[in-house]
Amino acid sequence: MQVDFYHLTMAPLDRVLPSIAEKVLGSGGRLLIVAEDAGLRARIDQLLWSYNAASFLPHAQAGGAWDSDQPALIADAVAPANGARNVALVDGLWRDEALGFERAFHLFDEDSIGAARVAWRALGDRESVERRYWRQDENGRWAQVA
Repeated sequence: MQVDFYHLTMAPLDRVLPSIAEKVLGSGGRLLIVAEDAGLRARIDQLLWSYNAASFLPHAQAGGAWDSDQPALIADAVAPANGARNVALVDGLWRDEALGFERAFHLFDEDSIGAARVAWRALGDRESVERRYWRQDENGRWAQVA
């Protein structure tokens, strides 16, 4: 399984998450978006409807009757009611349950960099995990640095 660590240094979550979601959904995949905080989940819900005036990303917050039909599902726990094989941990907290997916996106900023380093080291001991560390360069482009 692949874990992509995205260090949010220049672009905020509001710009990075829609791009990741577009790529996952565009390839026919499903995405589970996990955040513990209800306020952050509500902000993401609104963001995915309005981030681009010309389009939107079909999604819902977990707990509804149609969870299994959602291409992208926003939840407080790593429980893919939509059958997702991709998970985005967007609140800076690593959860080992993400290892049950094909791919995990761990997004974190300066406030949670210490916890991300701990997760990076812990995952380095697991044979079945391929880690990638992404950071934006001075031009705002994502570059794999590890």
